[in-house]
Amino acid sequence: IVDEIVRLNEDPNVQGLALDLPESLYSSKVLNAVKPEKDVDGLSDVNLGRLVRGDAYDCLVPPAVSAVMELLEDLGGKTVLLVGAGGAVGATLQCLLQREGAATMSCRWKAPQLRTKLHQADVVVVGSRKPDDVPVSWIKPGTTIISCSPDLLSEKHNYGQQNNHAAENAVGSLAIAMRMQNMVKNTERWIQSQQYRKWDLRCLKLQPLSPVPSDIEISRAQSPKAVDVLAKEIGLLTDEIEIYGQTKAKVRLSLLERLKDQPDGKYVLVAGITPTPLGEGKSTVTIGLVQALTAHLNINSFACLRQPSQGPTFGVKGGAAGGGYAQVIPMEEFNLHLTGDIHAITAANNLLAAAIDARILHENTQSDKALYNRLVPVVNGVRGFSSIQLARLRRLGINKTDPGTLTEEEISKFARLDIDPSTITWQRVVDTNDRFLRKITVGQAKTEKGFVRQAQFDIAVASEIMAILALTTSLQDMKERLGRMVVANDKKGEPVTAEDLGVTGALAVLMKDAIKPTLMQTLEGTPVFVHAGPFANIAHGNSSVLADKIALKLVGEKGFVVTEAGFGADIGMEKFFNIKCRASGLVPSVVVLVATVRALKMHGGGPNVTAGAPLKKEYTEENLQLVADGCCNLQKQIQITQLFGVPVVVALNVFKTDSPAEVDLVCKIAKQSGAFDAVPCNHWSAGGKGAVKLAQAVEKAASQKNSFKYLYSLELPIVEKIRIIAQKVYGAQDIELSPAAQSQVDRYTQQGFGNLPICMAKTHLSLSHQPERKGVPTGFILPISEVRASIGAGFIYPLVGTMSTMPGLPTRPCFYDIDLDSVTEQVKGLF
Repeated sequence: IVDEIVRLNEDPNVQGLALDLPESLYSSKVLNAVKPEKDVDGLSDVNLGRLVRGDAYDCLVPPAVSAVMELLEDLGGKTVLLVGAGGAVGATLQCLLQREGAATMSCRWKAPQLRTKLHQADVVVVGSRKPDDVPVSWIKPGTTIISCSPDLLSEKHNYGQQNNHAAENAVGSLAIAMRMQNMVKNTERWIQSQQYRKWDLRCLKLQPLSPVPSDIEISRAQSPKAVDVLAKEIGLLTDEIEIYGQTKAKVRLSLLERLKDQPDGKYVLVAGITPTPLGEGKSTVTIGLVQALTAHLNINSFACLRQPSQGPTFGVKGGAAGGGYAQVIPMEEFNLHLTGDIHAITAANNLLAAAIDARILHENTQSDKALYNRLVPVVNGVRGFSSIQLARLRRLGINKTDPGTLTEEEISKFARLDIDPSTITWQRVVDTNDRFLRKITVGQAKTEKGFVRQAQFDIAVASEIMAILALTTSLQDMKERLGRMVVANDKKGEPVTAEDLGVTGALAVLMKDAIKPTLMQTLEGTPVFVHAGPFANIAHGNSSVLADKIALKLVGEKGFVVTEAGFGADIGMEKFFNIKCRASGLVPSVVVLVATVRALKMHGGGPNVTAGAPLKKEYTEENLQLVADGCCNLQKQIQITQLFGVPVVVALNVFKTDSPAEVDLVCKIAKQSGAFDAVPCNHWSAGGKGAVKLAQAVEKAASQKNSFKYLYSLELPIVEKIRIIAQKVYGAQDIELSPAAQSQVDRYTQQGFGNLPICMAKTHLSLSHQPERKGVPTGFILPISEVRASIGAGFIYPLVGTMSTMPGLPTRPCFYDIDLDSVTEQVKGLF
């Protein structure tokens, strides 16, 4: 019985449970197995506790008790005796009777004082069968008798005294009606719980220290809320989260259906100027902004961030959880495996890679008939096509479902993909910086029968599956995108897809949990979604559409969702608008453009900034001329934002080495250049309190008129779309396609992929293709060395110059400082 109750508890289609069991089975274990919110009979300890406390809305009165109370009137001053009425029913009756002004007594049938109490009572409520040795004469004339025991509804237990007001048979029928009433009330409560719920968020207090400790020390000093508590505070239902440990939970996509009629909040993008190799703190600004909005201005807000790759975490850059007193906690969990999404992508990607090579091998070594017999085997005496094979037959124009009826020509057409190995674009991936995998040879074992080819590994976050995860809008959409992925061409020049290989369903199975965003929290206890982490150079460099859509529903109409684009506005922001916004249909409200004095000095002619090396004195001492000269890059990035018709607020991420004069100069130039506002921020050292002015500026800017528009029409030819981005965004004079790139453009156009958006693969260290060219380069010709296609993700990506999809480890990687305490199991040295 308990197992069945637990099963029904977890069934989202069951809103209430009513128990009809023999009296002997109404144990505490059974009654308390029912979830309080589904307890129609109101017999669980939780419900009874609420009832005793007087929480009328949150509790249900047990039907038998309701029936008794309905039958009794004018109880004030009367004495009511409960006989044989114990447990939940007896306790509830006593509570409600006393509330109505009655004096209550309770007694067992075998109690020595029973006769005395029966004679004193004005009303007797009987909870179980009357023993034969208790004579009716013990009950004084005129007493009202109410029997709530099913055993007492038979003739032989009639009390027989005509001057007693017996209400035996009425209780059973009335209790049924009261249970129906409880069912209605329970369903009303369920319906109300499905509506948007106002946040009841308890923010966490910060006590910033000076000097600011390391990120991991700050993270450890804060005690995060349990994730199920956070989920409840922001209106998530119990069956909408899947908990991973104490501080992380997956959020189910069913929430989008539940809140489909809820208006969206405001949509804020955090972008940046062209950064130094150290990064300028976009993640930190994103977290500081939501901490300021929610913890200090009492405005609902959500941060939506990408999941960091292990490559940067163990390489040079470090983590991506923000920093200082504006970060996601626990930061070590954020920066390591999280909930395993990147591992799922790696598994799915490499399954597809294995399927490609295996298919080529089997086609090269088998006849059409042998190949067909293995692809469509006899199982338990029956031979049939799988659903994905039937879909392939339909695409080929073969409208047959019986494997035995295909002609030899149809068998060959169905069984052979005829992949041209020289056109394979699908690579294996691993989530580690490993430069020696940039070019490899596969198939050297004798068992591979001479099928040797050159291949490579990419880092996992460069996989097209990662880009799909970030752009998908539903499970069905993800399956369709996975199926559309083009992995090679056949020998006739036609695209070969994952669907052709029959692997789409398996990929979807590996990705079924990864599609759900992960809920975490900031240092100040405000909610964060961490989901997807596509490469910002190769892919579009933004967190997921699904996380944004769910967050926009949860914050409510007056709330804010703050998400972050990778690298500078010329890369991450441009791709956010032209690719992500097209996929999601969402319209941004405001752009926050992050700048630092350090980066502006670099663009003004300052010396090179190198990760791991000490900063030169130009960056640690006041130099107004360098700042003024470098503001040209800030002005250019503001202009790029204005191309899309979205108001921009400049957030100057202040470092302790910045002078007040340098800060004032940047803010002045930013406003003169068309920014709605420019605000210095100290969230790294002060938490949300240090970004309150930024939050206020964003709130004002988001209420401005918005004339958002895309940069180009999808109908334009591929080359023309590339040219528009190069000239209008980067400031190039023109573009130049290599013969190979032109050939690829012609092939994609001929294959019907010409109407996809463009995702430029370009260095993030310059507006141009040359990392050493700082400031605002002009007059350059942008070289397009190669053009590739991510058909499942839904974009064409031209490679500008030489772009690596597999980073390498430096001489001294971050992993030198990372260790695990074998006693406390705490991670040490992680930033």
